[in-house]
Amino acid sequence: MTTPHIVSHEEWLKARQAHLAREKAFGRPRDALARSGPVLWEKVEKGYVFDVPEGKVTLADLFAGKSRLVVRHFMFGLDSNEGCPSCSSWIDNFNGIDVHLARPDTAFVLVAHRPITRIEAYRKRMGWTVRWVSSLNNDFNFDYGVSFQPCGQPDGEETPGLCVFRKGDDGAIYRSCSTSARDLEDPDRVLGVAS
Repeated sequence: MTTPHIVSHEEWLKARQAHLAREKAFGRPRDALARSGPVLWEKVEKGYVFDVPEGKVTLADLFAGKSRLVVRHFMFGLDSNEGCPSCSSWIDNFNGIDVHLARPDTAFVLVAHRPITRIEAYRKRMGWTVRWVSSLNNDFNFDYGVSFQPCGQPDGEETPGLCVFRKGDDGAIYRSCSTSARDLEDPDRVLGVAS
């Protein structure tokens, strides 16, 4: 650990402001790069059907009347009754976000490639109210790059991820943004603000 320099309040503020200016200058080219990317929408061709406690729902149903849908992939161990600790920590913060996202016409849902009974038991145990669906009986997780066949990914069979879907004027569903792993740290990209 570096030995700290003991300074006055004024010196501390001045040094912090100078460092903050360097941080902002460092981030501006990255922000510009993110904004300069092409706006691409991919039409969803498959009719995905998910398991929910009440039965089955389609991808279109998950929009719940909204024009944008944020789907967060939740990693859930194959032989575990518990979710990924990191994903669980994120969901502790996401719980209740659907109320805030509804105002900008956005629905939010978690998806896991596990049986809905295991998902529901864990959701209830954690006290979460956020909507959750199972993609166990479809190719959704594989098609959107968050689940892999055994040995198909160096980091394991799953990765955290997030997709933003939109309903077009033509009534079709489009993927407008998708990100996984480290890219989840960029909130504007994650929520598709730039798309």
